[in-house]
Amino acid sequence: MIENQTLLKSVIIGDLELKNRVIMAPMTRNRADNKDNAPTELHAEYYAQRAGAGLIISEGSQISEAAVGYINTPGIYTENQVKGWGKVTEAVHENEGKIFSQLWHCGRISHPKFHEGEKPLAPSAVNPNTQAYTPDGFEDTVEPQAMSIADIKQTVLDFKHAAENAKRAGFDGVEIHGSNGYLIHQFFNKNANIRTDDYGGSIENRARFFFEILEAISEVWPENRIGIRLNPSLNDAFGITASEESIATFDHIIEKLNAYDLAYLHLSEPFTDVSEIDYLEPNIAKHYRPIYKGKLIINAGFDQESGNKVIEEGNADMVSFAKLFISNPDLPARFAKNAPVADWDEDTFYTPGPKGYTDYPTYDSEKTK
Repeated sequence: MIENQTLLKSVIIGDLELKNRVIMAPMTRNRADNKDNAPTELHAEYYAQRAGAGLIISEGSQISEAAVGYINTPGIYTENQVKGWGKVTEAVHENEGKIFSQLWHCGRISHPKFHEGEKPLAPSAVNPNTQAYTPDGFEDTVEPQAMSIADIKQTVLDFKHAAENAKRAGFDGVEIHGSNGYLIHQFFNKNANIRTDDYGGSIENRARFFFEILEAISEVWPENRIGIRLNPSLNDAFGITASEESIATFDHIIEKLNAYDLAYLHLSEPFTDVSEIDYLEPNIAKHYRPIYKGKLIINAGFDQESGNKVIEEGNADMVSFAKLFISNPDLPARFAKNAPVADWDEDTFYTPGPKGYTDYPTYDSEKTK
């Protein structure tokens, strides 16, 4: 047993004490295959199995019908969805876990098939030239509908309403999904946002929508129960092409976040190799640790050894794991025993049912076979 390793030490975020620093990252799993797009007992079982995490961050939950971009993803805007999430939070809490709801709007990473033939909303009418996962499989995205000021104001209210629903569903807090090429990230990105009004042009203007959402959610949740997810060096993924202002934009946003008493800032290392792009940052944790004064979660490609190392070197407070949590529901316990980790089955990441979802065994149950 090596329980004294850094990843397994408790940590305080806001007014919550987490039992370890092994965070379950938000992961789309497409199991809400019902007419309500509501979580089911299967979701409750899946999250409860992983309650050994210091904190679970739920899969992205769309904040409204306009926010949908994938099939079979759960929402948090209807009563049945709230009831479904209530089963999840109850199961996690019964297993002594903590869970935040990730609030999600896909923006232009969507398709008219989700919106009764209407174009999906986005900051500007710029096609991301990627694919959306529709009821008929992967299909090319379309040129989206540029949001009006009324659309922007309504979307801020939709985020607030979803935050209220997350509280009613029993979540411990919320994470605002400002990452991975979705709506908020689209506003940040100079190539996706070509607006000439108060929400486009300057870095401050492109960040305005996000801070309006944060302020609205702060009326529902204490700031120290709100987390933020960002991906500063995202490039050539999720429809985002970075620009020479990308890092300056995130520097501005993250510096400004110091004025808020947030639960945490959740950052991703680059998803693609950006080492040869002189205007992008290849070492996100090292770059932003001196800038951000609050608790920092780092994500993307970490294992037990590198996760312990990034915390020990002072570049993060916690590490979030994605695929390792899919195939290892008892991941912190495996780390504690220095046990081997199980491989995941990529073919079942996004398929309905329990296969590849709730049927991964724990290490102890594997040993007793």
